[in-house]
Amino acid sequence: MLKSLRILPKVRDSWSFLYIDHCRVEQEAKAIAIYDQKGKTPVPCATLNLLMLGPGTSITHAAIRALAENGCMVAWTGEAGVRMYAHGLGETRDSRRLLKQAYLCAHDSLRLMVVRKMYEIRFSEPLEASLTLQQIRGKEGVRVRDAYARASKESGVPWTGRVYKQEDWGAADPINRALSAANSCLYGVCHAAIVAAGYSPALGFVHTGKMLSFVYDVADLYKVEMTIPIAFKIVAESPQDLESRVRHACRDAFHEHRLLARVVEDIDRLLAVDGASLQPGQSLLDLHDAMPGGLWDPESGNVSGGVNWSEPIPEG
Repeated sequence: MLKSLRILPKVRDSWSFLYIDHCRVEQEAKAIAIYDQKGKTPVPCATLNLLMLGPGTSITHAAIRALAENGCMVAWTGEAGVRMYAHGLGETRDSRRLLKQAYLCAHDSLRLMVVRKMYEIRFSEPLEASLTLQQIRGKEGVRVRDAYARASKESGVPWTGRVYKQEDWGAADPINRALSAANSCLYGVCHAAIVAAGYSPALGFVHTGKMLSFVYDVADLYKVEMTIPIAFKIVAESPQDLESRVRHACRDAFHEHRLLARVVEDIDRLLAVDGASLQPGQSLLDLHDAMPGGLWDPESGNVSGGVNWSEPIPEG
């Protein structure tokens, strides 16, 4: 059990996440143990932030309870963790990041500030203050077009444009299928990092209207660096077994570049999440599930919860 809910796991720690597949997970005392062909491996889940369950994995109810009690998020993923299908309880007892994200997203001027910072990260240079958002989007379009052209020239793979046919996967050319497979892997890792850190995947800044809008925002920070070069390289090597080779290449590259840790660090920097905005005595940590929180009031600001606010009944 966590000694204090203020001790929050961080994905940048060495025990940030563990991926397993083709095994059985059971409770072991107050932690868990993994059983596979090699035998039993105890896992100290109190120091684990994210457990990713890949194909061929089964887990007991008691193991899930032990993981939840230790504040370890569980995610059901594809092979090598490059797709994410569902997730359980994470470290979201810290509502600070989600509240900051929602606040920035709800105010147009602040949201625009975040959008500009996202584009500046992609360009690796400050943007002129006079540029409109439409002009910035046009500048981004040129950057991505140049990235495709450069990858095509370096790899020798012909490039005629981005085409994504979800209903007819086989109709797309190899490089478009490779790009789609690589981007799916990137979305999975970004999604896992976002929910593990306590952010909402739905509250996007550039993208909007989707449950994964923020995932798309964050993934776009890394596509030119990660998935575009990988997709062109894999297609240049061979068209055989394309999607599987792309997934394995993404897995290795994400691990080599410590992408999971970078994602959270980049988001925190983008949204300037820290504790400086808290008032003395104020806490955004959910110290206990049953403890009442504050009540929102548009005129008075937040007021205390767990208080009977009814008017006193006159005597007599």
